[in-house]
Amino acid sequence: MGHHEEDPHPAGYTPMVAPEQAELIRRWHERAYQAARAEAAAEQTFTYLGTTLVVPPQVQPITGMSHLLGEAVLAEVRAGDRVLDMGTGSGVNAILAASTAKQVLAVDINPVAVEAARGNAERNGVADRVEVRLSDVFADVDGRFDLIVFDPPFRWFAPRDLLEAATTDENYRAMTSFFRQAREHLTPAGRMLIFFGSSGDLAYLRHLMDEQGFDVEVVARQELTRDGRSVGYYTFRLT
Repeated sequence: MGHHEEDPHPAGYTPMVAPEQAELIRRWHERAYQAARAEAAAEQTFTYLGTTLVVPPQVQPITGMSHLLGEAVLAEVRAGDRVLDMGTGSGVNAILAASTAKQVLAVDINPVAVEAARGNAERNGVADRVEVRLSDVFADVDGRFDLIVFDPPFRWFAPRDLLEAATTDENYRAMTSFFRQAREHLTPAGRMLIFFGSSGDLAYLRHLMDEQGFDVEVVARQELTRDGRSVGYYTFRLT
C-alpha cells in the first residue's frame, strides 16, 4: 500500500509517557474501542458543522471533540488554497475545506474510508472540488499544498481491525513518516492543522514537531476529566 522502504520511521519507538500513564491510556483505549465497535455495528449518520455525513462500520465516527479541528479548518482555509486532508476517514475535514477551497485532496489507507469520503463529498455537493485517493501517508500524494490537515491516530498500539486503525498507529510509524516528509509537500507559506490529545503520547508529537523545526501555536483546546485525570485535546497550527 505504500513505499515503506522510503518512509523513515522509528525502529523500536519508546513511549515518552510514564509507564503508569501508558497503562492508563491502554485502558482508556480498550474501553473506547469496545464502545466504538458497538456503535459502529451499523452505519451512522451525523449532522455536523453544516454537513451531513454517512459513516459506515470500520470508519472513524464524528466524536465530541471533532469540532476542535473542524472549526479550525473552517477558520483557516482560504479560497486559493490547495488543501490535503491526510487520513480523511469519512471525508469530514476535506468537505469542510471544500466549502472555501476549490482544490482538495483527501487520502486514507482504509479503502472503506475512501469510498465513504467519496460518497460524503457527493452528498455535500463538493465532489467537483474533492479528490479522494487511497494512500499510505504520502506514498500516493503529489505536489505541494498550502494547507495540510491531519487528525492522526492517538495510540501507538497495533490495530486489530480497520476501525481500530483509525485510532491506533503501531509505533507511530505513519505519524513519524508524516512529519519527516511534510515539508516536502508544503508550499513556502504553507501551514498545517494537527489534532491530538494527551490520551496519546503528546510528548512524542511535540518531539516530532520540534525535530522538523515547525513553529507551533494552539488554536483550539478542551480539557476533560477521565478517571480523575485531566485529558487535553488540542488543535495545533504549524508553520
